Amino acid sequence: MTPYLLFLLVIAGLLLYARKTYYLTTDSLLQQFADVRPEIKTHSLGLPPLFIHGSVTGNSLKQIKVLDKSNKERVLRITNHTGIKLTTLDGKSQIFLFNTLLIKDGMITGKRSRLLKLDIEPVKLTDIAKMELQR
Repeated sequence: MTPYLLFLLVIAGLLLYARKTYYLTTDSLLQQFADVRPEIKTHSLGLPPLFIHGSVTGNSLKQIKVLDKSNKERVLRITNHTGIKLTTLDGKSQIFLFNTLLIKDGMITGKRSRLLKLDIEPVKLTDIAKMELQR
């Protein structure tokens, strides 16, 4: 294995290890989404003169109350990198960007990527066993 590849693997491992996981209940999510409206989020990627512009519809939340692993309440600022993992009662899970999460008619929808606009399969709120936020 080349030293360069080894270095990249170590950095990738540290980045994954450094991510913190927080927990959220369905009831808490619904309470915090009570006054949330959908909004268009725009973004750009690249360096001049090559830019990729895009937009997705997401939620207007700027922060959210969650629980850490010690069951202490924390308030997290929502960023473009905040992810959410939904695990359903049948054990299936989906990971997507929290700021694209929308709730409509008892269903959660969202996007896996802001650039590619990859939708998740909608999930019924009643089918959710666990919600984990990652930063």
